[in-house]
Formats: sequence, C-alpha cells, structure tokens
Amino acid sequence: MGKNKLKRWADVSSLDNVYEYTDFADEGAKKPKGEWSSVFGNTNPIILELACGRGEYTLNLARRHPEKNFIGIDIKGARIWVGANQAKEQSLENVRYIRMYIDHIEEYFAEGEIDEIWITFPDPYLRGTKKHKRLTSARFLDRYRRIMQEKGLIHLKTDSDPLYEFTIGVLEEEGCDIKRLVKNVYSETPDDPLLTIPTHYERAHLKVNKTIKYVSFTP
Repeated sequence: MGKNKLKRWADVSSLDNVYEYTDFADEGAKKPKGEWSSVFGNTNPIILELACGRGEYTLNLARRHPEKNFIGIDIKGARIWVGANQAKEQSLENVRYIRMYIDHIEEYFAEGEIDEIWITFPDPYLRGTKKHKRLTSARFLDRYRRIMQEKGLIHLKTDSDPLYEFTIGVLEEEGCDIKRLVKNVYSETPDDPLLTIPTHYERAHLKVNKTIKYVSFTP
C-alpha cells in the first residue's frame, strides 16, 4: 500500500463527517440506527450511495439537493477520504460517509429511514459462484426493503452487461416495479443532469468505449 493511501487511511478516522464501523475494529461501537435525523439536525429525506468509492455521486447530488441528506457507504477508507474532504472544503453539511460492510446495512438504518439508494458501478462479481454478493441480488433487495420507505427508489448505474441483465432478471423475479430503463446513458439521455454525473470509474469506462447502463425501480 502506498504512503499516500496509508496516510488517507489514517486521516479518515479523524474526519467528523465520517463514521467508521468496520465491526472487526470496534464491535462495541454505538451505531446511529434510527438516529440519522439527529446526526444531520433535520428530518430531511436520506439518500444512500452504496459502494460509493470516492463519493462523487454523493457530493454532486448533495450540491443539487440541499433539501436532502446524503450518505456515501464504502469499506475502502482511502477512497472515502477523498469525498469526505471535498464535502468539508465545500461546506456541504448534508453529506456524511460511513466506512462499513454493506452486508450489515440493517444494523445502521431503521425501518423506513431511507428514501432512495444509488448503486454506482459496483463490483459485478462476474463469477457465477459469487452472484449472491451482487448488490442487486435478492438477498440485498430484502435488506433494502427493510430500511426504505414503501415507495423508495433504487438507482443502478453500471458498465457491466452481465450485472445489468442479472439485475433485470432479479427485478422481474422479485416483482419489483421498474420505473426506468436506459441501455445507453450517454446516447439516450446525454442531457440528464443526474444520470451523467461522472465518477472516477465511469470516466475510465468511457475512455475504452464502454456503454453505461441505468435502471431505477422500487424494491
């Protein structure tokens, strides 16, 4: 691990807009389940970005919607460090980050506490034996249902054809309500201000001419 990444890893613990719950580090840490309105100091809607990486979507959505609260979630502290510092530099009070495993998401949010979820370029886990780890698998949809508002919306952006097709299949099997399908974001919706927010990974995908796909649904 490079020195810069090690420094970021150490620094992220000191940021007051980052919560670290890696479980193996501090099993006794009190988790803010059901208390996020107190964390933000308001009762505004809460939107999550899962596997947020550097948190570009979290930041951009927060800038566009100061009337909502945004939480980026990832396990990589060095990545979260980037978004968390930018949020502080830009005085974005409606942004927080959590370093945690998404598998444990129900431990951090109460029933109906979340209004929307963005899943931006998650690991597609292409090996069939690992498909249960995909963030749009049935086991994860069950978790999302327990923490979301009844008609809460989930958004997926991906460059992976297998993950996109897998997701559509799961949504049909689970009886989810698909709201919007876009098979080529930059061809079909080039002016959409939300779908064309560029992330670090998205820029890399576009450089090699990958197609960015999108689907939104209620679970």
